[in-house]
Amino acid sequence: MAKKEKSEYIIQAVSHALDLLEQFHGDVDELGVTELSKRLKLHKNNVFRLLATLESRGYIEQNRATENYRLGLKSLELGQTFIKQMGLLRQAKPILDRLVQGCNETSYVAIFKEGHVVYLDVVETDLTVRVVSRVGSRLPAYCTAAGKVHLAYMSDEEIDALLPSRELKGYTANTFVDREVLKKELRQIAEQGYAIDNEELDLGVRCVAAPIRDYTRRIVGAVSISGPSMRLPDERLEKDLIPLVTHSAEDLSTRLGYHK
Repeated sequence: MAKKEKSEYIIQAVSHALDLLEQFHGDVDELGVTELSKRLKLHKNNVFRLLATLESRGYIEQNRATENYRLGLKSLELGQTFIKQMGLLRQAKPILDRLVQGCNETSYVAIFKEGHVVYLDVVETDLTVRVVSRVGSRLPAYCTAAGKVHLAYMSDEEIDALLPSRELKGYTANTFVDREVLKKELRQIAEQGYAIDNEELDLGVRCVAAPIRDYTRRIVGAVSISGPSMRLPDERLEKDLIPLVTHSAEDLSTRLGYHK
């Protein structure tokens, strides 16, 4: 008997349920049956049955005041289980703690996914003025320190595939919007081993990041320090923060089996 492709085993109802859960992303907190019906191109009765099933298992809950639906605690638990199971994060936590103790600025561990950088964990500074936590956020790689660290070690062909348009979106006056100028910046990052976000995504915020490698020598993430630009002048970056973040990234890489 011929072996079937895995796509032939897909259960449509399960696929629709996952499609529904994926509608709650970014700034989308709540959605009603009508809006979900439009997005999923399904009849309202089918959407309601999917919602009822997911609600019974805790993956969706209804806001009784608005009658709209939002993600339930079970979705959070599932995501947290995934994060805890990642060896990268288990190893990163004590290093982030030590990094914040050394500079008292907010520190992250992040990964690269489909042209974006995704922040997986954070240890925050205890200072009143701080950068808003970005855990779980997907941000454009080309204007973040953690993202540029990943792009810096890619080939021109890989970068062109990820950034197909020559003119990139400018978030601030400091964003690298020309792809060729960005590539020049990335070559410099690859030579020096760290990247700086000089208010390229958010005005008033600077970041510095260094790559994390595993036993295959592949870059699997980045360690970064973020803070208000008034606390991260060039002198402090050069003297304190760059050595701290590069040492932390090297330490974490060693724990993941990387050897120079």
